[in-house]
Amino acid sequence: MWQGLIQIVLTLLIVVAIAPFFGSYMAGVFLGEQTRLDRFLVPVERTLYKLGGVRWQQNMTGPQYIRAVLVSNLVMGVFVYSIITLQGALPLNPTGLPAPSWDLALHTTISFITNTDQQHYAGETTLSYASQMLALGFLMFTSSATGIAVAIAFIRGLTGKPLGNFYADLTLSITRILLPVSILGAIALIILGVPETLAAPATATTLEGATQVISRGPVAHFEIIKQLGENGGGFFSANSAHPYENPNPLSNLIETIAMVAIPASLIHTYGIIANNRKQGWLLFWMVFLIYAILVVIAAAGEFQGNPLANNLLGMQQPNLEGKEVRFGWAQTALWAVTTTGTMCGAVNGMHDSLMPAGGFVTLFNMFLQIVWGGQGTGTAYLFVFLILTVFLTGLMVGRTPEFLGRKIEKREIVLASVILLVHPIAILIPAALTLAFPDSLAGTTNPGFHGLSQVVYEYTSAAANNGSGFEGLADGTPWWNLTTCFSLLLGRYIPIIALLLLADSMANKQPAPETAGTLRTDTRLFTSVTAGAILILGALTFFPVLALGPMAEAFKIASEATTKIP
Repeated sequence: MWQGLIQIVLTLLIVVAIAPFFGSYMAGVFLGEQTRLDRFLVPVERTLYKLGGVRWQQNMTGPQYIRAVLVSNLVMGVFVYSIITLQGALPLNPTGLPAPSWDLALHTTISFITNTDQQHYAGETTLSYASQMLALGFLMFTSSATGIAVAIAFIRGLTGKPLGNFYADLTLSITRILLPVSILGAIALIILGVPETLAAPATATTLEGATQVISRGPVAHFEIIKQLGENGGGFFSANSAHPYENPNPLSNLIETIAMVAIPASLIHTYGIIANNRKQGWLLFWMVFLIYAILVVIAAAGEFQGNPLANNLLGMQQPNLEGKEVRFGWAQTALWAVTTTGTMCGAVNGMHDSLMPAGGFVTLFNMFLQIVWGGQGTGTAYLFVFLILTVFLTGLMVGRTPEFLGRKIEKREIVLASVILLVHPIAILIPAALTLAFPDSLAGTTNPGFHGLSQVVYEYTSAAANNGSGFEGLADGTPWWNLTTCFSLLLGRYIPIIALLLLADSMANKQPAPETAGTLRTDTRLFTSVTAGAILILGALTFFPVLALGPMAEAFKIASEATTKIP
């Protein structure tokens, strides 16, 4: 027990330590401050701008920024879909894998371009090295950079600055943040035993004389951007529970920190760009506290174990079902909360085997999307809740709603409401349709409350751009592939459009002078009210689903455990 708690506390302390430094670095990148990397990267970036015909110093309006995001993503999607569907004729395919079905290729393309990386296939037996590296690996950088660029544009707009240039922000996100850290991380993972090779799968003879084929490939560089970019898609079907993706506790620590590094640090980046570090710290501690509480809930559930199994054993044991012995109950619980909180989606254990408390926390994280939230967009969602809190508190105390010296009016509230309302639409409507036909469409492998959680989790994972799954679903069907595409697209692009329009609206407002009646947003009281608004507006929307899923499952297990076993 104590070893597991020490591991969790150590990881949390590292997050607290690195976030302000990394946040300051990212703020410097997008504020145009000089760094030691300039002499190497500025010529590269200028060459890329020239080749792409990008006027990188020209600021974009909200509609222009939106158009750049959508057009670039569409072009990248067509490029990647072509590679996947033609992989049988392309090189770097040592096992001669054919192209997947059109619906699976479409789902995979949309999933990775939306930074979700939801996988309805086993990577090592479905996609070639070319598809993994040139298609999916490419999107892992660009989709993550798109999220960061949108977040930076949103922060600029909130603080009254021009939104900037999408193509410049996209380039800087890759060259200054994702690529340098990924190179260092990949080298560390190679040293720790993660393979990086283009050789074909190895063939070995077991002690029983049978032949075993051992998959391998260019895993290390794929793994680090999977974690750092909050992508989550595994090179192998078992994801980070596979020893070639995550061989030991040290690699597990590196990958956990990589998951949370950027979203946690972006809050500090906001504080610096807005010239209000105090508010940045207050928001950081608010999110960190929610995160820590959720870690405790999930870890406690896994440590107490399954009471039905404990009754049979006659002793209390942690829940070790679906967990790797390399990590145990503590690191699996911490990872589950972190991967669903950051919208990464990578797993080092099977979420389907979590106790109801763990299932509750993972769903809760994806419903809120701000602990720590998706790559860049999670930070933006946090400030959407801030804007709504300013509006609500302004109504209660009779003050004009203002945020960072700019009035919050009808247009801002409508756009903020769209961002929050699109999430339940993308989840609950397809989930209801699927559950209406449990035998022909749902494909669940568990009856009752857990089966409902399986279905809701899959659509929640898609809409939240997370990608993890309860697993156990027969989700490789045209129905699942196409309906989750609906959730993927709706959950990604409608909020991005609304966020950029909201930022553009705020940037074009005249700043209002601060007076004695101005509601300050950088106080502990307002931050506490914001936390309450997040829980009320975010959690209560999905409370019926939580009550019918993990909460009902917990009560059922508890009631069965009290029944005396003959």
